[in-house]
Amino acid sequence: MASSSRAVLFFELLACLLCLLELSQGKEPFFTLKNLPPLQKASSYPAGCATTYDYIIVGGGTAGCPLAATLSLRYKVLLLERGGSPYGNRNVSYMENFHIGLMNMAPDSSSQAFISTDGVINARARVLGGGTCINAGFYSRASSSFIQEVGWDEDLVNKSFPWVEEKIVQWPKIAPWQAALRDGLLQAGVAPFNGYTYDHVSGTKVGGTIFDETGYRHTAADLLAAGDPNNLRVLLHASVHKIVFDSRQGRLKARAIGVQFTDENGRHHQAFLNSNKDSEIIVSAGAIGTPQLLLLSGIGPKNDLKNHNIPVVLHNKYVGKGMADNPMNSIFIPTRSPPRQSLIETVGITEEGVFIEASSGFGQSSESVHCHHGIMSAEIGQLSTIPPKQRTLEAAQKYAHNKLNLPKEVFHGGFILEKIDGPLSTGHLVLTDTDVQNNPAVTFNYFRHPQDLNRCVYGIKTIERILKTNRFSELSADGAGLSMERVLNMSVKANVNLIPKHTNDTESLEQFCKDTVITIWHYHGGCHVGKVVDQHYRVLGVSGLRVVDGSIFSRSPGTNPQATVLMMGRYMGVKILRERLGRAAGV
Repeated sequence: MASSSRAVLFFELLACLLCLLELSQGKEPFFTLKNLPPLQKASSYPAGCATTYDYIIVGGGTAGCPLAATLSLRYKVLLLERGGSPYGNRNVSYMENFHIGLMNMAPDSSSQAFISTDGVINARARVLGGGTCINAGFYSRASSSFIQEVGWDEDLVNKSFPWVEEKIVQWPKIAPWQAALRDGLLQAGVAPFNGYTYDHVSGTKVGGTIFDETGYRHTAADLLAAGDPNNLRVLLHASVHKIVFDSRQGRLKARAIGVQFTDENGRHHQAFLNSNKDSEIIVSAGAIGTPQLLLLSGIGPKNDLKNHNIPVVLHNKYVGKGMADNPMNSIFIPTRSPPRQSLIETVGITEEGVFIEASSGFGQSSESVHCHHGIMSAEIGQLSTIPPKQRTLEAAQKYAHNKLNLPKEVFHGGFILEKIDGPLSTGHLVLTDTDVQNNPAVTFNYFRHPQDLNRCVYGIKTIERILKTNRFSELSADGAGLSMERVLNMSVKANVNLIPKHTNDTESLEQFCKDTVITIWHYHGGCHVGKVVDQHYRVLGVSGLRVVDGSIFSRSPGTNPQATVLMMGRYMGVKILRERLGRAAGV
């Protein structure tokens, strides 16, 4: 950004150098240390606490953090996060340890694994900052058509995106593998080149990233520094297991008035709203956690609730329905030398609703996993012959561990990823028990809709065109390029899920798509607008309860939802403030 004053420019450069110096010493950015509200353990919340709040937000994730920061500028806010702090956690903070964070199966890790009933290994965030702490960092806005479809105020959207971007988003210094994909996409006809842009436009582009040039990750938790620390209380390891309702006779609707949660020691606590009629519980626990909490609190299909002995507050057959996850398939590309580590920076956006991205390399820190990228990521070995009853995370871990004995040269290469817009295939979420710490059962029905499968085949064929370009021929061991059959054979063994394999995986692209489907963690749904929430995301049939997260989406926004969900937290915070102030003024 140009400045008319040399003095101003000098001090801006000096500030940047000081920030880089801090990062090189392994510290968090200065503004984070100085301006964050205190991050307290849930056990610090006193028993019988008399303090009440204007807003209680359940989930300090991608939407919850910017929402809490915004609302705290005028009102008293309690933010409850089931996980711990991202600060001081190297598996969260540094790109080189990206895959370790996803592999960690400890009960207090930043990532909680789950396996959908489809047999695809997946992960949910369990840390302040949510998915921004465990994802690949790519930042790309939703399309203008998506903004119009969901009915958002475009002027406020266009103010809310920059509010996020100026705080935690940067342009990447594009890695060699990402540059190769950019060139290959253009040579394969995925044009034009749109340069560096956050916008969702057809063609090839380089998007933003929440990793800075040192590999340090900036997360949604950083946005809490934009709030008023005097109005914002943040509790970590606070697992909310029930929303408390006032259902006294005479009320037309049950009203949410508080929450019950446990702390890191298992002790129970309660927190309550004040008596103001505009005060709200806002659930921002994500597409898995939000419908799960509504069900545990008595909002959902009455027969399902009764099966778990949960008192019915409101029968709503749509809670947990319409769950979807954007299917992804990856192609392993061997190269003559190992490419430098990179996560997603370049994307090809096709008119057919297919997105092409890439990742490469392995973290080389002393703490990093060598020769594979961890059982929760896109880049590991195949688990294809284990009988259904033996398909466990432990079995997948054992398989991944055994790969460490393979020659390191086997892992020289990178991945090209294809994933589809939407998707049109949907499933459902149901409780397995009443313990909020446990995962519900989730079904996504990948490729159930034939258009999703057709798009996947188109994506694989697009990758085939990319491999035939001069840019990728130059990367192969002999400089002569690679046959699609060869890379498909390798890729069948380089995608982990618990789906049985077929002998014709490399002959039928449809079968290849079905058998090698994995996730890139873009699941959404379960609390759709018009079925579970209204246009303002207030839960239908009750009062004092709202949802603000990806569970309200019927399709994933843009190539990667992170940017839009971050923006939504800020957007909804401003909308709620405006509406409340308008009501107070009698407007």
